[in-house]
Amino acid sequence: IRNMANHKSAKTRINRNNKRSIINGARRSRVRTFVKKVLAAVLAGDKEAATAAFKVAESEMMRAAQKGVFHKNKASRTISRLNQKIKAL
Repeated sequence: IRNMANHKSAKTRINRNNKRSIINGARRSRVRTFVKKVLAAVLAGDKEAATAAFKVAESEMMRAAQKGVFHKNKASRTISRLNQKIKAL
């Protein structure tokens, strides 16, 4: 990615933002994967697998919210909806 900044601090900030963007993207993708695993288990009707996957997904989601990748309310809402689906099994 090109560096159009004129000041040293701006160049540093651009580099830092690029690094964080890669890390945040990876974390977001990781969370989505865990959520998909929960949904797949729910669709299969496997409550034990869904519960196990939910435990992992919940901690990943909250960690992402803590790091600022997702808003904490979005994380809570997603977790709540997943939990409702598991309880309905």
